[in-house]
Amino acid sequence: MTSSMFRSPCKIPSVKGFEQKSYEGHKAASYNVSINPFPRSDVACQLQKIESALIWPVNAPEAPPLPSKPAEPVIDQPLQLSRRARRNRKCPSQRDAFQETNISPANLIYPLFIHEGEVDIPISTMPGRYMLGWRHGLIEEVARARDVGVNSIKLYPKVPKALKSPTGEEAFNDNGLIPRTVRLLKDRFPDLVIYTDVNFDEYSTTGHGGIVREDGVILNDETIHQLRKQAVSQARAGADVVCTSEMLDGRVGAVRAALDAEGFQHVSIMSYSVKYTSSLYGRFRKVELDKKTYQINPANSREALLEAREDESEGADILMVKPALPSLDIIRLLKDQTLLPIGACQVSGEYSMIKAAGLLKMIDEEKVMMESLICMRRAGADLILTYFALQAATKLCGENRRFNAN
Repeated sequence: MTSSMFRSPCKIPSVKGFEQKSYEGHKAASYNVSINPFPRSDVACQLQKIESALIWPVNAPEAPPLPSKPAEPVIDQPLQLSRRARRNRKCPSQRDAFQETNISPANLIYPLFIHEGEVDIPISTMPGRYMLGWRHGLIEEVARARDVGVNSIKLYPKVPKALKSPTGEEAFNDNGLIPRTVRLLKDRFPDLVIYTDVNFDEYSTTGHGGIVREDGVILNDETIHQLRKQAVSQARAGADVVCTSEMLDGRVGAVRAALDAEGFQHVSIMSYSVKYTSSLYGRFRKVELDKKTYQINPANSREALLEAREDESEGADILMVKPALPSLDIIRLLKDQTLLPIGACQVSGEYSMIKAAGLLKMIDEEKVMMESLICMRRAGADLILTYFALQAATKLCGENRRFNAN
């Protein structure tokens, strides 16, 4: 590990999508910068060089011993306070009684990646996550989730390149991977709640959420024509909830009309009403063109509210916010503005950050995982789509399926 001293004018470079600001003329600041590119796996050894008195290990077996005798009082008279909030936090039973927000496996949706093969393939950027074989690995994972109370899943397909096209016809193939998988799951687990993704990107040769014109423009109405057929195909296979997950104008109303016309009035729509152009997405999918023309600028909240209101008016049954933790304010905003259920999508980047920090012993992974989920619930999320669903529900089962934050 090397250290360098940098002295330079405080100039912030331009970041695409955000306004550039200049701070020339301001007094330059000096920083001691430690450069650690993490080239080796023994990061824990490097961390041990930090003076031990400054940190207490995350997974330490016990806290430092208490003083042998109480400290001498430093005041003669206590403060005359009419209310002491700490009185309601003085013992575990009281803290449990006054806990305002709870979480259970019923609040969780388990996202699962599937492919045509038989072997479960690890996803390198998401520790503990796999691309599951649709016949065996998927069935086993769903059974494990149901054993701990998670009975809602969402399917994401890995479509072979040979089946992709500029107009995504494979998306509404009734014998495609998703319809076949839905039928298999419903045959095995009739009461399983299956969410499916009404989205163009996995079926498109460009990776975009819409048909791309020669000049790079995403065609809105032409794409929605295809999404209508995709939603009907999924409903025909037995999907309980179809998820309009790309931010194309008018998609919810068009999908609702198509479902009703085919007799699927009972199939719900969960609309990704607020989907920001976040850098936390993109497990293993790379897109040459950005999605800023149809997803929302992370700097905007009123635009998010406008999109959500439009989706509600078009017939959405559930409103989803993505990503989750960076958008807790938006979850609360929608909760205060609508009577519809609110969903939060804890995306791959959020999952991977917690996993990575946990593996490096920088945090207690399990505690941070549960804290992140309870914060989403506190903000107003009724449903949470999370890759932690199985792990979190397993912990909840050990606590009688009710998370105790104490």
